[in-house]
Amino acid sequence: MNTLLVNVIGLALLAFVIYWFWLAKPSKGTKAESGKITIKVANGVYSPAVIEAPAGKPISLSFLREDPSPCAQKVVFADLDISEDLPLGKTKTIQLPAQPTGDYRFTCQMQMYQGTLKFI
Repeated sequence: MNTLLVNVIGLALLAFVIYWFWLAKPSKGTKAESGKITIKVANGVYSPAVIEAPAGKPISLSFLREDPSPCAQKVVFADLDISEDLPLGKTKTIQLPAQPTGDYRFTCQMQMYQGTLKFI
């Protein structure tokens, strides 16, 4: 009986982890009309996780890292070849050059934190 309970709890936790990190879809995007936006890094997510910005204009992203997890210490824009360290409890501003229309993912180094920058 105890083995069955442990297995059921283990499977439920596994399903939650798979959903949280790989299947959950981010909410509607936040518009960065001024070219500046602050992204909070906490509790395993970027908030906001989807950012809409005008194509062809540079953007300034300020990351405020509140999560002490080692996974949260870096943000990577793989398509733009940009990787920056995020200090704990401080804001780190990253200037991104103007980009053509398209979606650009940003993640932590392990790709558990995930976000999308949509140039429209």
